[in-house]
Amino acid sequence: MSCFTLLLLILISVHCLVHSGVNTEKLRNSIRQLGGNEQTFNEWLTLMSSLNDQSVEVKLQKVNGYFNKKLAYFEDIEIWGQSDYWASPLESMAKNKADCEDFVIAKYFSLRNLNIPDSQLRLVYVKAKIGGPNSSIQQAHMVLAFYPNVDGEPVILDNLITDIRPAARRTDLSPIFSFNSQGIFAGVAGNAQMGPGGTSRLSRWQDLLDKARKEGFE
Repeated sequence: MSCFTLLLLILISVHCLVHSGVNTEKLRNSIRQLGGNEQTFNEWLTLMSSLNDQSVEVKLQKVNGYFNKKLAYFEDIEIWGQSDYWASPLESMAKNKADCEDFVIAKYFSLRNLNIPDSQLRLVYVKAKIGGPNSSIQQAHMVLAFYPNVDGEPVILDNLITDIRPAARRTDLSPIFSFNSQGIFAGVAGNAQMGPGGTSRLSRWQDLLDKARKEGFE
């Protein structure tokens, strides 16, 4: 790809994202401050631009596949020197590393900025059976659920099993609770009631929302 073609794609991406709920210039300044590789950021801009007019199914597939391939899995202690750190999408792109929460956060913000409503997306805390549904080894994990409608079965975006599957086919996962920028839900059903207190009940998530807005995500 020529430098001119790459520049043209970036300019088109910037134009599209200005109208989709992100402050592109602010995001670019933020990733520079984080010491990130701008090539990764430019690839993300180009991906977002290419998906603007695509179907929801294509958006889910491309965003899920992009981050599963682009980010390498590491524990928080290896990336950040902390046992539990929730990274913004830009922080993950700057490091090209993520743990399970970070994969989900990057996908969530990308899909929100592709105009998928918050009401159709939830981050879900689960217990995952490592090695399949018959395994006796469990660990805490997080996935992203997309709900086609209030009463419909969600599909699951995950970094462990990379193809997107209906929740009923993920018998290796035991959901605990779900949340999005609207609040925290007692269950994972599409019509589950939102609990009182909003996102402030989950301080790490509230802090992450504040951090992402400061970086340029609206």
